[in-house]
Amino acid sequence: MNNTTLQIKIRQRLNKLASNDYDNIECWQIVEAFNKAQLDWCRRQIHGNNLFQEGDEQSKTRIDDLQRLLISANLAGVESDNVFVSSPLPANYMSFKRISTMGKDECCPARDMTVYLVEEANLDLILRDPLKRPDFAWGETIATLIGNRVHLFSNDEFSIVRPSLTYYRKPVNIEIAGCQDPYSGAITNTDVSCEFKDDIVEILIDEAVSILAGDIMDVNNYQRGMSSGERNN
Repeated sequence: MNNTTLQIKIRQRLNKLASNDYDNIECWQIVEAFNKAQLDWCRRQIHGNNLFQEGDEQSKTRIDDLQRLLISANLAGVESDNVFVSSPLPANYMSFKRISTMGKDECCPARDMTVYLVEEANLDLILRDPLKRPDFAWGETIATLIGNRVHLFSNDEFSIVRPSLTYYRKPVNIEIAGCQDPYSGAITNTDVSCEFKDDIVEILIDEAVSILAGDIMDVNNYQRGMSSGERNN
């Protein structure tokens, strides 16, 4: 869906297509509200409402809706004192999915390792537990997220080889050509459309409408936008 259609749909739902009153919606407000709606919607889909609060793959629809944001990246970093510390997470990082790595010791070739993400609070207990700590023979190790970095542990049994991170990135922000950013004063020269499918964009429009309606204290359109967005998730 192009940005011209997106703006028309938002103004239509706010009844601002031909309004000259003080509640006129400017283009930068539409951009800010829509980009906020994208992030809110993505976090809700990933969070979920099942036992483990993981919703990103609890249905085929969720998998299909979010697969565009799921990417893998190699992890650069330094290994010392039985732990591999990665470089800072990518700037577009939004949510963790999994870590993959291989391990190699002095006598055996590199092999795939199963990596479990664990809580930093329980790290000392896990490293002392013979059933949970890293073990090259079983092909298992653990990782934590701390300080915007990945920590992979080897328990002095093997070396970390070719680690990679699979994660959900942030959605690309839309931009409207000719729109002035009130924060920087810069005028956008290019048009950047929403990267999601049109059916998702329709949901995001309702989300954006509810945000804008709340800003201008339009209770009816706020409630309608919230209801429509939640009903179609």
